Amino acid sequence: MSNLLENYFQLKEHGTDVKTEIIAGIVTFMTVAYIIVVNPAILQAAGIPFGASMVATILSAVFGTLIMGVYAKKPLAIAPYMGENAFVAYTVVGVLGYSWQTALGAVFISGVLFTILTISGLRGRMIDAVPDNLKYSFAAGLGLFITFIGLVNAGIVSLGVEGAPLHVGALNTIPVGLALFGFLLISALMIKKVKGSILIGIIVTSILGFVSGVAQTPEQIISMPPSIAPVFLQLDITGALTWGFFAVILTMFTMDLMDTMGTLVGVSLKAGFMDEYGHLHDMDKPFLADALATVFGALAGTTTAGTYIESAAGIEEGGRTGLTAVVVALLFTLGLFFYPVFSVIPAAATSPALMIVGLLMMGSIKKIDMDDFTEMIPSMAVIILMSFTYNLGVGLCAGFVLFPLLKLISGKSSEVKPIAWGLFVLCSMFFIFYPY
Repeated sequence: MSNLLENYFQLKEHGTDVKTEIIAGIVTFMTVAYIIVVNPAILQAAGIPFGASMVATILSAVFGTLIMGVYAKKPLAIAPYMGENAFVAYTVVGVLGYSWQTALGAVFISGVLFTILTISGLRGRMIDAVPDNLKYSFAAGLGLFITFIGLVNAGIVSLGVEGAPLHVGALNTIPVGLALFGFLLISALMIKKVKGSILIGIIVTSILGFVSGVAQTPEQIISMPPSIAPVFLQLDITGALTWGFFAVILTMFTMDLMDTMGTLVGVSLKAGFMDEYGHLHDMDKPFLADALATVFGALAGTTTAGTYIESAAGIEEGGRTGLTAVVVALLFTLGLFFYPVFSVIPAAATSPALMIVGLLMMGSIKKIDMDDFTEMIPSMAVIILMSFTYNLGVGLCAGFVLFPLLKLISGKSSEVKPIAWGLFVLCSMFFIFYPY
């Protein structure tokens, strides 16, 4: 069996082995497992039943991540996106007043559009049109964003007051102290070059969380999953095919495009998948995986799915092939029955892993040309706005708008590829029609 896995996923060619890939898959899953309960909790605000939504969340993650592992052979996890779920729950349904069924119809349409773009090869050409400095900013921006998410989830950073929106958290509390311990433990293990340091840190911190009472032990270990019937095939495609819904579909489309593009470029740089020309071979395969996952997710009853930036945690542990993704998919499958256990893994245990991985990804900022303002300003806008708006799409679109504009102003428009101008138009429309 081990030899079959090695041959199919070409482990030796990537300098890895079955054990390393399994550990990487476990680490990635533990950093994304929160989505099992967080996604349905958010969508509950839109009126989507929690239990059915949870099953739809898991099934879409299993479907997309298996395609990513078996077909695209990349160590990346796919699940419903954070941000897109909140957009549906709080904006499309909460503010604009549409039904969640119509919102899922829009998700389905955007997924179909992505599938068409991917099959045509246009999505891959979009990546090739991105200048190197912006690619480096994607990785650095994702790193800052992941670190910021970890800091917020751990309680190290909290909401402030008007005029000072962020504030240091309560560092004298047990949960925050536990997260800081986890951060120091993983840091020490990595300095000592201990294999599986991130996984060890998550497990040890989780145990301490249960012992200290920061996290409650699950009342039951195994449970049959709820019925998916209330959300399965309940999307309203016809209702979404109206002019009034154009802005919603455009926003979903652009957010998914930018999130996936940024994530794939960022984690690919970290994993060493990019060649010396900044190209990622077989880019269409992972793109197709997330496009099909979005289509499937809408049918199952959940929001836009795509590649997760937390996949960088498994890559940091040595995951380099699709076997890592297959392990993640299998663990998500177990989540259907063991969700009472996965749902109580404390944020204090997973947040340190995100903080560490984010810091490591920020290293690509040193590759950005800081002496050329037409390169530096768009790149830094991407990095800063990704985190300060808590929205990958906003940061990436800012870069795609600023880059051609500044090149045009400086008389260097010849450095802008035609597709980059297309992205400029798309991102400009995103900012114009976004339902703020």
